[in-house]
Amino acid sequence: MALFDTLQNDLNAARKAQDKPRTLVLGTIFSDAKNRKIELRRDLTDDEVVDVLRKGIKRRRESIEMYAGKRDDLAEKERAEVAILETYLPAAVSDDELRAAVRAAIAGGATQIGAVMGKVLPQFKGRAEGSTINAIAREELSKQA
Repeated sequence: MALFDTLQNDLNAARKAQDKPRTLVLGTIFSDAKNRKIELRRDLTDDEVVDVLRKGIKRRRESIEMYAGKRDDLAEKERAEVAILETYLPAAVSDDELRAAVRAAIAGGATQIGAVMGKVLPQFKGRAEGSTINAIAREELSKQA
């Protein structure tokens, strides 16, 4: 079953169960995915739905940072929403696997952060966050210097 359909089925199930927090977060993400579908004028691939999910997670993480120390209740709500959304993402890649790919890119002649990211990011699209790859790439490049 496509990820888009899974989201829709889970949203319907949350509505029937009257699970308000889950209904709210799934409704928002499903709406974002539906808008993306309308924008592209075709059905979404699972990778495109994962991109929508990642953007939703990123937005919520930024909110958590904004609320830090001031509104712990809202920060906790956002953390719960991130946890719900993360269940729909494909299995994450280990740091060791990312590090090996970064080292291979550096061995292949990439000496600048942009070149390393350009080689590594497409390999893990939808399975690892760019910020994680960037941090590992910077660490590995600093060892080379």
